[in-house]
Amino acid sequence: MGILDLADRAWPVLGHVVGLHTKLYRLTGGRLGHRIPGLASMLLLEHTGSRSGVLRTTPLVYVTDGADLLIVASKGGHPKHPAWYHNLVAHPQTTVQVGAERRAVRARVAGADERDRMWALAVSAYGGYEDYRRRTDREIPIVVLEPRAR
Repeated sequence: MGILDLADRAWPVLGHVVGLHTKLYRLTGGRLGHRIPGLASMLLLEHTGSRSGVLRTTPLVYVTDGADLLIVASKGGHPKHPAWYHNLVAHPQTTVQVGAERRAVRARVAGADERDRMWALAVSAYGGYEDYRRRTDREIPIVVLEPRAR
């Protein structure tokens, strides 16, 4: 059994863990869930389903780059991009929660001219991204969340 088979089989359990993480993050205003020992800081990303139109929330590791936030569409090195990535491409105007603060943002995929610098920032925050990159043939997108007026 490969790592991807294991990940696919574990998803129902992981889905419950992610849901619990999201609830704790919201209920505590980010006091629980924003910073987890051994991991980089995490935000809550709201995203609208590209086909369903359903509003979803996903906790993700993020990196600060000036006023922007960077998130990595790694999906653990899976051959396909995560659903939240497709949702942001379809609906880039969204909101994130960083700790207790909610921020209105606009998502865009990092361009080739900035990608190497941003990838290095992401890997410095969470070294596991390099392992994920080695597991997949796809280029793992970096999504830039730029501040916007509400």
